[in-house]
Amino acid sequence: MLLAAPLLVPGAARAAGWPRVLTDGLGRRVTLARPPQRIVAIFASNTEMLAAIGALDRVVGIEAYTSFPPEVQGLPLVGGRLGFSAEAIARLGADLVVMTPARSAAHALVEPMARIGVPTLVVTHRDLPQIFGNLRLLGMATGQEAVAEALVARLAARLAVVQARLAGRAPVRVFMETSSTGRGVYGTIRPGSYSWDAVRLAGGESVFPDLSANGPPLVSAEAILRADPDVYLVAGRPDQAAEVSARTGFGALAAVQAGRVRVVSRANFLIPGPRVVDGVESLARLLHGVAA
Repeated sequence: MLLAAPLLVPGAARAAGWPRVLTDGLGRRVTLARPPQRIVAIFASNTEMLAAIGALDRVVGIEAYTSFPPEVQGLPLVGGRLGFSAEAIARLGADLVVMTPARSAAHALVEPMARIGVPTLVVTHRDLPQIFGNLRLLGMATGQEAVAEALVARLAARLAVVQARLAGRAPVRVFMETSSTGRGVYGTIRPGSYSWDAVRLAGGESVFPDLSANGPPLVSAEAILRADPDVYLVAGRPDQAAEVSARTGFGALAAVQAGRVRVVSRANFLIPGPRVVDGVESLARLLHGVAA
């Protein structure tokens, strides 16, 4: 049975600008009576954003695939590969749940949490500007809006430095491998995504500009060979990058022959949080020798 939500005490909180009504990524109006003190953050990106705005000490529960920052190790888990537990969240006395509409999290949790009076914020992260918007939204939700605004300003300034140093340089044609089916089909970045934005801002351009923005961004080995990227990026481990040249036909790729198969951090390109800016800076150095 779900436990009752903790009582919300107005008073000083109301005088400081509470309650607040926010609009989340699904267009839902969410009322927060006071600054939340017991937050459950579902998905790594949401935990990272809360940490970045100084609210990590209020996170009391996470899901199994969250490991950054290191301070989250040992926090209670409220779900993982098999789904999410509204009962586990209720037992933690949560007064806010932050989630992303992936792996049916929103479908499984929004209604049960509403029944016991625990507010939920659903954040979406299609592109890089939306990540900055999420930081601002979580800042407003936690009373850390000044910290969030300052963080966004710093991140934007870092991107502006990279753009200034890349001015006039032609983009480098790249392929970024994000996954492999093991059957000659490879995941990559999709147009309109934050990962796509990061590559573009770092002075790269995908060799697959016409991929559909909907559906799985998958390409065949034959398509990669035809596209023949100048730089082959592997979002993963060095051993995964080392396997590229051994694939049938891949030895003929310009990137392989020139020794330009490079590893990039999955966290910096595939988790929609502040570290995406780290990814832009590191990729600009890799592609153009541009320092941040």
